[in-house]
Amino acid sequence: MLKKASFPVFLLAIVMANAASAQDFKLSSSSIAEGTQLASSFVFAGFGCEGGNQSPQLSWSGAPEGTKSFAITAYDPDAPTGSGWWHWNAVNIPASVTSLELGASGDGKMPAGTVEIANDYGAAGFGGACPPPGEVHRYVFTVHALATDRLELPENPSNALAGFMIGANTIESARITAVYNR
Repeated sequence: MLKKASFPVFLLAIVMANAASAQDFKLSSSSIAEGTQLASSFVFAGFGCEGGNQSPQLSWSGAPEGTKSFAITAYDPDAPTGSGWWHWNAVNIPASVTSLELGASGDGKMPAGTVEIANDYGAAGFGGACPPPGEVHRYVFTVHALATDRLELPENPSNALAGFMIGANTIESARITAVYNR
């Protein structure tokens, strides 16, 4: 029989173990940093924006046990659409991969087997920041550790469907949120 005081200690131990596990999976970048303004190289070229439309360098470490592949997403929750704006969805990144080079999207440098889904601009791959003038928007770059080797998606899936399938198979995720305004 558990003593009254031991039950909360037991729960605390579980919470602490889960928190420690989540802290092990980290996303880092030599291109972007938490809370900082994106450089013009990560800004879209079009829709009134003038940028390099380059995907940032990303590295991750501490993937949880059971990781079979990764997905990368970049999302603007502040876009005035009612559903945000998907800037990047890359899935089926092999579990052996732990980084992407600067400009990997669109330059044929994505790992073999990776599928880049059309962003909300309508083009496959990374689409840079381009908020309405005078607005500051957040850009959430996330690496998802997935419990499946491959997401089974139809040809040309919507970002909503890709997001659902990523979410349904995510073990853990790590993120960096940068900002941009013009």
